[in-house]
Amino acid sequence: MRQEIQAQVEALIEPILDDFGYELVDLQYKKEGRSMALCIFIDKPGGITLDDCVTVSREVGAILEIEDPIKAGYRLEVSSPGLDRPLKKPADFERFAGQKIKLKTVRMLDPDRRGRSRKTFTGELLGLSGDMIRIELDDKTGGQAMIALADLEKANLVEEF
Repeated sequence: MRQEIQAQVEALIEPILDDFGYELVDLQYKKEGRSMALCIFIDKPGGITLDDCVTVSREVGAILEIEDPIKAGYRLEVSSPGLDRPLKKPADFERFAGQKIKLKTVRMLDPDRRGRSRKTFTGELLGLSGDMIRIELDDKTGGQAMIALADLEKANLVEEF
């Protein structure tokens, strides 16, 4: 049911976001405490400001009120994806090449030199080759890893200070 609602909302709001020059990074319809929240994460070149969030909240809130895809009560939240921006679309893995990422796979992969497999990989994103994410590992094993998009559970940018 939640996935259905998320898909309906995404179809409604993506054209609005595109018209305003925003990218839909993520959309979550989830339980928070005793209530439900619709969380929309947006981005644009140069980053997101509070005014951007207010604009999107107003525009999206209006279309959701008219179309009414969510019958129950909920709270609308609009924000930037943050410093640990999720990477979801294949284009994200090209766009953020050269930056540090952390990714988790759905299954154990890539035995290291000692024969141990793992699900978590951290390093510099080198880009995408076909449907394979290329990453220069920054751990003791070093080297590169190639991880299929199909094996990806989640990936995020890692902010370095």
